[in-house]
Amino acid sequence: MNLAPAIFWLCIFVIFYTYIGYAVIALLIGKFRSLIVKSDSIYDLNFEPEITLVIPCYNEFDVLKNKVQNCFDLDYPKNKLHIIFICDGSDDGSEKLLNNIEGITVLFEPNRLGKSAAENRAMQFVKTPFVVFCDANTIINKSAIREIVKHYKNERVGAVAGEKRIINNEKDTASAAGEAFYWRYESFLKRIDSNLYSTIGGAGELVSFRTSLYTTLETDTILDDFMQSMRIALKGYKVVYEPNAFAEETASVNVSEELKRKIRISAGAWQAMSRLGNAFNPFHNVQLTFLFFSHKVIRWTLAPLAILFIIPINIYLNYYSDSIYNAILFLQIIFYIFTILGWFFEHQKIRFKLFYIPYYFFVTNLCMYLGFFRFLNGNQSVKWEHAKRAIYIYIYRERERESCLKIQTFVYHTIILI
Repeated sequence: MNLAPAIFWLCIFVIFYTYIGYAVIALLIGKFRSLIVKSDSIYDLNFEPEITLVIPCYNEFDVLKNKVQNCFDLDYPKNKLHIIFICDGSDDGSEKLLNNIEGITVLFEPNRLGKSAAENRAMQFVKTPFVVFCDANTIINKSAIREIVKHYKNERVGAVAGEKRIINNEKDTASAAGEAFYWRYESFLKRIDSNLYSTIGGAGELVSFRTSLYTTLETDTILDDFMQSMRIALKGYKVVYEPNAFAEETASVNVSEELKRKIRISAGAWQAMSRLGNAFNPFHNVQLTFLFFSHKVIRWTLAPLAILFIIPINIYLNYYSDSIYNAILFLQIIFYIFTILGWFFEHQKIRFKLFYIPYYFFVTNLCMYLGFFRFLNGNQSVKWEHAKRAIYIYIYRERERESCLKIQTFVYHTIILI
């Protein structure tokens, strides 16, 4: 009986620290640090080095024209921006479409070895001091490249991570609502990490590196973006988070599709932890270890265990006490009722966002277990199918159409007033 309360409150602490406490502590440390230590941020929006934009794509034919146009629309000197599309293994005619477009370099081999192998091969063609990676199914803002390269004026900066944004609307599925909420929360944490010391991992939707610091990845690497940025941080360089450079994409069409993506990420998380030994060593870099352990490791390992253990322990303690354990058990029951309702509404295609967040949270933690077993069994291939997402091109065109309508309406009312 004496051990049960201790384990219970330890679980409560782990869950609280993972999702709230760490952010509060890191934020306060960052604020205090800014008062006593002069900021070492150095950037210059007029800094215009040559840069290479690399877009790995596998069977992305439907979005390639839109992506190419997005690249051409970027606010950066055309003679200093080199664009490479690498579509190794694609069998949908992607390379034929791209070969007909001037101003880009197309790399293609019929063999499909995975994203990490494709990026390693693409780097052989990068001759610029900086490289930016982004996904084919995302749209990046026009000033993204400028916002990224401005930080490289600081020689201590080895990588710059952009922001990932999920397009949100009133007709969102559970997957869309949950993923959008998750990335807003994750972006908040990345900003705190960056202000305190260094962002813990960049998102492959938009991330950049000093070319000289790029490390050839093992070809079986699952989380290429995270591994690359963490290895640069372990070399003593800062990974800066830049929210003014962002990549937008739609969410997975449903939770089943998101489940595939999350399990893969979870397996990749365990693989990354097995390969980032120095990240656990505070004597190597105490600040990086604190952020890595707090932001990622606990969330990937201890938090899912705490969420699992707290249920039976709470039920056990409830029989021996009429105190706070009853209230916490009641809250847990409410949470799981909301989770079940979220599952039900998702499958019935009923839009009710209040229940989608608990459902997505539950699925995310469930995936940590499924990903762990997949990692142990070695069943996670680097060659994976993308989670199905809403076709972005229609959203992009709809936004353009809405913008045109707003301009037309403005002009119309202006004429009427005159």
